[in-house]
Order: sequence, then structure tokens, then C-alpha cells
Amino acid sequence: MSVRDFIAALPKTDLHLHLVGSASVPTVLELARRYPDAGIPVEADLLARFYTFSDFAHFIDVCHAVDQLVRSPEDVTTLVIGAARDAAVSNVRWAELTVTASTQLRAGIDPAALRDALEAGRAIALRDHGVRLGYIFDIPGEFGLEAADATLLFLRDHAPAGTLAIGLAGLEQAAPRAMFARHVEAARELGYRAAIHAGESTGPATIWSALRDLRADRIGHGVTAIADPDLLTHLALTGIPLEVCPTSNLRTNVVTDPADHPVVALLRAGVTVTLATDDPGMFGTDLCREYDYVAGLAGLGVDGLAQIARAGVRASFAPDDVKRELMAAINQTLARECAQVAGSPAGQPAGPPPAEGSG
Repeated sequence: MSVRDFIAALPKTDLHLHLVGSASVPTVLELARRYPDAGIPVEADLLARFYTFSDFAHFIDVCHAVDQLVRSPEDVTTLVIGAARDAAVSNVRWAELTVTASTQLRAGIDPAALRDALEAGRAIALRDHGVRLGYIFDIPGEFGLEAADATLLFLRDHAPAGTLAIGLAGLEQAAPRAMFARHVEAARELGYRAAIHAGESTGPATIWSALRDLRADRIGHGVTAIADPDLLTHLALTGIPLEVCPTSNLRTNVVTDPADHPVVALLRAGVTVTLATDDPGMFGTDLCREYDYVAGLAGLGVDGLAQIARAGVRASFAPDDVKRELMAAINQTLARECAQVAGSPAGQPAGPPPAEGSG
């Protein structure tokens, strides 16, 4: 079994996956034709051009434009099922789907109907695709306290089954993390965890704020931590996981050199790294590609890849029985690979694939 075959067979988690950004190109084109007033291209080549980002702020603008395609509970359910279908291709068994409820509510979707749509999509995802889903409801930081209030109200009154955490995303420069401390704390009092975007398009100070002011359980991205040795040491000692999304960083020009992504430095520093896709429909990626890219970049073999998959399970907000099941499946996959290698004439596994420039 080659390393790429092993990656395909490896059970995985995707802990950083946005609902609208997960939409495949055919799904976006279908919705764009359904809602032509949104101004989203209705041809594949034009949509590919639309998904070419000059920088992170431009990417956020495109996200807001695509958000306008989600106007009904049926649209929401379609996106949830599509996210699970596409994740299953990479053998994702557990995914934590980030939903920006304040955006859907602002579009006029009734909160109870949004809850029901998410619950319906979650049930079909498991039944038809074998993917267990949990939900993170994020505050889009650039929309400020009004969006944060709406998010918290939805969590309090209409959280669907499978709700796991509150999140904070969007343009980091527009919203200091500490601005939302009371919202995150209120969500904790409701029993939810906190997954906070930080250190994607800003420096280490944003990560420190997410840790100190919001007591983040996980950090979304966090790649600029490599600029602060003290922060690297803190992350390594505490085991607070980073949800690293390499292709996302390359496509938004947060990282400009594919041969020098910070994920290698993070792994070498002993930081807990999970791999995720972020917005795979927009970035043209999937989780197998993320593993493949990091394997080539960091020189990982099957043991190192299994370690990253295990880190994803440990860092997840999944129930304990699901975590045990996933750990067993990862270990069984690795054991089968080791048995095949031991029985092969050369007795050696294939080396990692070369890094691909696009992730």
C-alpha cells in the first residue's frame, strides 16, 4: 500500500469545515441559477475565476456573496448533506460543521426551521454517507455584537441536536477576540465548548487573546504562532490543538510559498496539529489532499499520518464512544499496513508523495 493509498484508507475527522464554503461547484451553480439576483456566476469557468482570491479580505467578501444563496431551510439541508457526501470520499467519519446561523436568520429563515433543517441534514448524513456530524455556531466577527447576540440567542433557544460549540470567525482585523468574551462565556454556561479562529490573517497576539480572553478549547488556523517561541511552547505544553487548513492558507495568500507552510514548524515544535479543509468547495480540495500535501512537506510516513488522525480524534468534541470507535479504526488501518509491509519482499513502506504546490 502506498502512502496515498494509506491516506485514502485512514479514518479521519474534519474539525474545521464551514457549511457554505463546503458547497461543491455543482451545488453552488445550482443555487446561483435558482437565485440569479445574488450575482454569483452560473457557469463553472466563471465561478472558478470568482473563487480566485487576491487576499484574505477578498476571500471574506466572496464568502458573504455566496452566503446570499442560502435562503430557505431546504437550501441548508442540501448543503449539510452535500458536505457529508463530499467528506465521505476522504473517509471522514466525524466532521464538525461550522454554521453561521446569524447569516441564515438575517436571510429570513425562521430559527425553528433552521434547527429542523440542520437536524434533518445531520440524520441523512449518517444514514446515507456514514458521516457523523456535530455543529459549531460561529459569530462572524466583522458583523459585531449584533451578530454575536443573534448567535447566542439561537444557541439558547433553538440549538439543534448535535450542537457542540460556539465559534468565532471572519475578518480578525475587524473584531478583537476579547470583544466577544461575554458571548463565549454565556455559551459555556449553556454547556458548549469554544473553537476560535485566530492567527490566520493576524499575528500571535490574536492567538494569545483567544486563549486568555476566551479560554479557547481549540484554535482555528493559528499558523502565525510560529512567530512567537513562547506561544509555541505554551501550545505544546498545554496541548491546545490547532485546526490547520493548508490549502486554505495558500488560496487566500495567508501563506505565499507552498514549500514553506508553517505546519512543518508547528509539528516540529510539538504543537497538536489537526488537518482540516475549511472551505473545500471554494478551495478545490478535500481532506486526503491535505494529508497528502503535509505528508510530502513534512516527510511523514504512515505512522506520522496516523498520529495526525489520532490528534484529530482527541481534539474533537465527539462523544467518548465515538472517539473510541475512531481510534480503534485508525489503529486497525495502521496495523493492516504494518502487516502488509512486514510480509512484502522489501519489507519497507513506500516513501511519502512529493508536495503539491496547490496543497
